[in-house]
Amino acid sequence: MYAAHKVSGGMTSVYKQIGIGCQRIFLRMLQDFLGLAPEQTTWTYTTSSADNKLRYLSLDGRITIEDIEHEEKRAKVQQWITDAASSIDIPDDTIPHLKGVVFEVRQGYKSKDSKRQNADIINASRAYAHQYLPAIVLFSTQIDTNVLQRYRESLWVVLTGTTTGSSITSTYAFCRDIIGYDLANFFDRHSQTIREKVEYVLETLLKP
Repeated sequence: MYAAHKVSGGMTSVYKQIGIGCQRIFLRMLQDFLGLAPEQTTWTYTTSSADNKLRYLSLDGRITIEDIEHEEKRAKVQQWITDAASSIDIPDDTIPHLKGVVFEVRQGYKSKDSKRQNADIINASRAYAHQYLPAIVLFSTQIDTNVLQRYRESLWVVLTGTTTGSSITSTYAFCRDIIGYDLANFFDRHSQTIREKVEYVLETLLKP
């Protein structure tokens, strides 16, 4: 019973740490391949709580078009934003005013947690208010179909962890074709090491 209790909480922690690892990899990729500084790839906004205290909320990544100095890469990101916005039916006269894209990065989305979904929908509205296109980046294909549909109806661009498809639907196509890094190949090359690390943690958790 003790082992079961320990592994229950531990699994949640492991899953959370894998998600944080995905965020760090994604940010480093934006910085290294688009020539962006760390502060250029993060986005925070403020909002007031019910007791009028300021809250600082953030998303996991950002690309502002004017921050990209490389002309060809800047044009590629600009075109991707136009295509991705069009794919979720953003009005044509709104698209030219988008100055970049902000990202929520996750390993997957197993939950149907309505509180989390509502928070994400608020984040999307804040992003548009600041002229950013909001995009969810999933490193796996773990997302419920109904949740996926709700996010797209809330004007999120959703990239899932498929190795096929276009750059406006696939995380790994986006990384390869727009950012210029083959992230899928990175995981292929390091999969054995990652698997061994995770298995070691899980075996440790399962021991009484």
